[in-house]
Amino acid sequence: MKYIWERKKWFDFKYNKAALLAPLSLLRVLQGKLLGRAASFDIKLGTEAQAMVLVEEAVRTAGIEGERLNRDAVRSSVAKRLGLPPGVGVQDRNVDGLVDVLLDAVRFYNKPLTLKRLNSWQAALFPSGYSGLRKIRTGKLRVHEPMRIVSGPCGKEKVHFEALPRERLDEEMKLFLKWWRSSLGRMDGILRAAAAHLRFVTIHPYEDGNGRLARALTDMALAQDEKLNVRFYSVSSRIMLTRNRYYKILEDAQKCRVDVTEWFLWFIKCVTASIEHSRDIMGNVLMRAEFWRGYAQTELNKRQKKVLNRVLEAGPGNFIGGLTTRKYVGIAKVSRATAFREIADMLKKKVLRQLPGKGRSVHYDLSWPRIEDI
Repeated sequence: MKYIWERKKWFDFKYNKAALLAPLSLLRVLQGKLLGRAASFDIKLGTEAQAMVLVEEAVRTAGIEGERLNRDAVRSSVAKRLGLPPGVGVQDRNVDGLVDVLLDAVRFYNKPLTLKRLNSWQAALFPSGYSGLRKIRTGKLRVHEPMRIVSGPCGKEKVHFEALPRERLDEEMKLFLKWWRSSLGRMDGILRAAAAHLRFVTIHPYEDGNGRLARALTDMALAQDEKLNVRFYSVSSRIMLTRNRYYKILEDAQKCRVDVTEWFLWFIKCVTASIEHSRDIMGNVLMRAEFWRGYAQTELNKRQKKVLNRVLEAGPGNFIGGLTTRKYVGIAKVSRATAFREIADMLKKKVLRQLPGKGRSVHYDLSWPRIEDI
């Protein structure tokens, strides 16, 4: 036997509970602190935090598969669905479909997970019926055989994993959905999310989109665990940072391993890191709110606000290279002369401040509120 699914009752994962106890306890403490802080947000701040996490989740879950999404299009799609001021990004049906899936998984975490619902998610990811230039089967289980995960140039491909055969798909999906229902409340929620992820990608039920759907199911399982229909941390953003390790540990777990302790440990550490990163997101949301509170009576046009929001989204010191006239032109889509004029206006109003430097090296930054004021 080469793959885990060749074993009888392969999905009855074995793991070392003692090895998971300490990291899982730490995760629960951090999770509680984060959710406690989020609970103190008013509706507006909570929605803004949710939007930032959702944008990050959509961009990163696609990025893990090698797909680069237009971040402005993602922001615009998220803003529309959360009732926030509309963005200016071009509309993208693929982006809209992915955002819809991520929202449906979390907002309606308590709705039954059915094959019909999963099929609709997969179809939403590929509204044109194409994955790139390739026509694929959407809204239905795959028929393609064999389904393999490969890498390397044509003729020298390396097979990392081969999914179970089509003839077993219907029964495996029935078992998966039955387990999804019966395991809720009877298994630790974090470990259940990890098990669901591993089990789904091992079944690999669709021609494409399996990874994105597995991560949507992860978010849904975590929402069920927290009994919260919003996300305040992005697991996919942390997976993206360790993408190679993610694929390697999945491959190791899928290659006929009975014990999946290492996968569970990795998953716990990944969620822990995503929660730790989310503290920065929460702080950024508060910083943005305080910034706009301070300039609520300052007259600014839409272009100026768009540029300011872009810098605010990055956070203090994180807008790479600082704001320049050229970047202003690119973000606001204006002439260089207009950019000079609008930057000068914000300098006069003390919304921006000029950093040391002359000529082409002139950079600007926001007049950030002091941390102690937040």
